[in-house]
Amino acid sequence: MKITGTFIDEISHDIPHQNWGIKEWEQDFIHMKRIGIDTVILIRSGYRRFITYPSAYLIKKYGCYTPPVDLVEQFLNLSDKYEMNFYFGLYDSGVYWDTGNMQPEIDVNRFVIDEVWRQYGHHKSFKGWYLSMEISRKTKGAAEAFRTLGLQCKQVSNGLHTFISPWIDGKKAVLAAAGSLRKEDSVSVKEHEKEWSEIFECISGAVDAVAFQDGQIDYNELDDFFAVNKKMADRYSLQCWTNAESFDRDMPIKFLPIKFEKLKLKLEAAKRAGYDKAITFEFSHFISPQSAYLQAGHLYNRYLEYLRQNE
Repeated sequence: MKITGTFIDEISHDIPHQNWGIKEWEQDFIHMKRIGIDTVILIRSGYRRFITYPSAYLIKKYGCYTPPVDLVEQFLNLSDKYEMNFYFGLYDSGVYWDTGNMQPEIDVNRFVIDEVWRQYGHHKSFKGWYLSMEISRKTKGAAEAFRTLGLQCKQVSNGLHTFISPWIDGKKAVLAAAGSLRKEDSVSVKEHEKEWSEIFECISGAVDAVAFQDGQIDYNELDDFFAVNKKMADRYSLQCWTNAESFDRDMPIKFLPIKFEKLKLKLEAAKRAGYDKAITFEFSHFISPQSAYLQAGHLYNRYLEYLRQNE
């Protein structure tokens, strides 16, 4: 199972910013291309006041800071040049995380979707949308938000692909700011199937693919959860991707590049389950040879060896 897509986390909400310019970003696209990545996904176009493009709407409505560089245009130009598919990640106002109310995310992104398509929809590499609201369980209003925004994305862009990347509420599903690495209560496979079947039924037709994050469950649980994910996705006509996290949730320092053996276990489990695509969070910090983390370049080398062994 090869990694063919990666998120781009330019906002760097809970990992250090690398302060790259166009030269470093272009070099990263070259590194990505070398290992077979064909898809880049802007994980979010903004978080609270920090945004990736000079949105007239967000600057006026939310008092967002005007970014020094239009990163959406930059990433689209690089995607055009290196023949990659670019997915635009929606804006995260932060209101949902503060209040549990999903409605503000719907309200703001209705404007963002229209604005972004007007400004950037002409790029040949603009191939889809990432609905960036992350959930793990049957969260109030989440399915309706995915459906509403997914349908609008499709309507304005002539049916371009949409996807979500939720997490599984497993033993390692703890907040980045939490002091612990694990929690006592976690979802069972049966509960997970019941809740997500209901969500998938609601979003079918508005969302094309689901890429569950794979880091919140133990390695011995991968096969059971992955099999259920694929079964549900097939039932509701969704593509089943895996978000193979390339950072380590087992370490007390949050977050460092993952041990290659662990990444291999997760990719092989996805292959056994018959998943359609593997993406990762995320190449630039945790796999790239030019990452701020020295061990990321070593992970890149181990992954290259893995690819060559399986050619």
